[in-house]
Amino acid sequence: MNHATGRTRHQDRVWSVAEHLDDVLAKIAPLDPIELQLLEAQGCVLVEDITVPVALPPFDNSSMDGYAVRAADVAGATQEAPVTLTVLGDVAAGSGALPEIGPGQAARIMTGAPLPPGAEAVVPVEWTDGGTGEGPAVTMRAHSAAPQDAAGEVRVHRPAAAGAHIRTRGSDAAEGEPALRAGTVLGPSQIGLLAAIGRGTVTVCPRPRVVVLSTGSELVQPGEALGPGQIHDSNSFQLTAAARAAGAIPYRVGAVADDADTLRSTLEDQLIRADLLVTSGGVSVGAYDVVKETLTALSADDGTVEFRTLAMQPGKPQGFGLIGPDRTPLLALPGNPVSSYVSFELFVRPAIRALMGLPEVHRPVTPARCTDAIASSPKGKRQFLRGAYDADAGTVTPVGGAGSHLIKAMAHANALIIVPEDTTEVAAGSDVDIVLLG
Repeated sequence: MNHATGRTRHQDRVWSVAEHLDDVLAKIAPLDPIELQLLEAQGCVLVEDITVPVALPPFDNSSMDGYAVRAADVAGATQEAPVTLTVLGDVAAGSGALPEIGPGQAARIMTGAPLPPGAEAVVPVEWTDGGTGEGPAVTMRAHSAAPQDAAGEVRVHRPAAAGAHIRTRGSDAAEGEPALRAGTVLGPSQIGLLAAIGRGTVTVCPRPRVVVLSTGSELVQPGEALGPGQIHDSNSFQLTAAARAAGAIPYRVGAVADDADTLRSTLEDQLIRADLLVTSGGVSVGAYDVVKETLTALSADDGTVEFRTLAMQPGKPQGFGLIGPDRTPLLALPGNPVSSYVSFELFVRPAIRALMGLPEVHRPVTPARCTDAIASSPKGKRQFLRGAYDADAGTVTPVGGAGSHLIKAMAHANALIIVPEDTTEVAAGSDVDIVLLG
């Protein structure tokens, strides 16, 4: 190691894609667990096993609007010879005091309401006259009315077996059984389950805070007019959106001019809120590649950042290291939009997901039949071409050319076509591996 530059003696060798990714992931560990409110924990990885504290549902309750009855009382009910029962009153969801159902009696009951003692089944309101003395009821009448004070009658014209239309206590989950295992990613249904069993907070591996900035004095904020030699800053928007899609909490700093002091102070200011830093631009061999210059100097003070040549296209120049007092990971990506995005998918996205403690950090790779020929893939480099994947047909069609500036083609691609290092041509109809995006 040359401590003045932060470079190793292997600095100038060509790295494979796999070697660079393995090195990045080897230096990244999941973030320390924290306790979060349920909605704040969405998308995070659970780090504790959770058991069901109380049976779910916690009591027998009705799955229909209807009448709680004894099964024997309605066993012989028919349309021609309905059974008439005395209605003791109403049982609504959340009811506390419940009437006890005896022979020849019923209680009008709402969906989700607790089953009163003595009742064995619920007769749907459609199987009754609704207490009107007329024909079958279509819906529960006075569904939201106050409980009846006076007893009434209801005619039942269909039988209901014991247990009919009742959600029994513990039928969803028994007390003490596992609810969710550590390692579970908390989506909407998992959040719902946690709420249902009464958990207000959970311990999770948090979503990482990812700070994104692009470099270049030629970059202009979208919405502003372009001057001579200027372009709009697309990278910081594209990468910030990609970080959010990967599960991170992103912070877009925007474009930083090609000035080493400005970039250094910006990076130092952002370290306080970053679990991961991502830069784009300034990592090749140009005279104004300020990222390389700044991070090499920063490495001498507080960290180690290494710049590498990868055997890939696009995205040959890459930088990676740990900076600042907390050794925050930093990935320096090339500045061309396609190179930047492909590099994000291959290296930054896995790093984000590793910080989250997710069990699978890689995009899925699947075989597909390439509809068009691919010519002149560079020998010795792994090429990643944009492609439109048709899952039904199992085919992929190259989109746009190989140029690393062709961002329009990237916007119309849903896959990356992988052309291995030892392959220079792909015939139409050949099988290829593709990285599925989105």
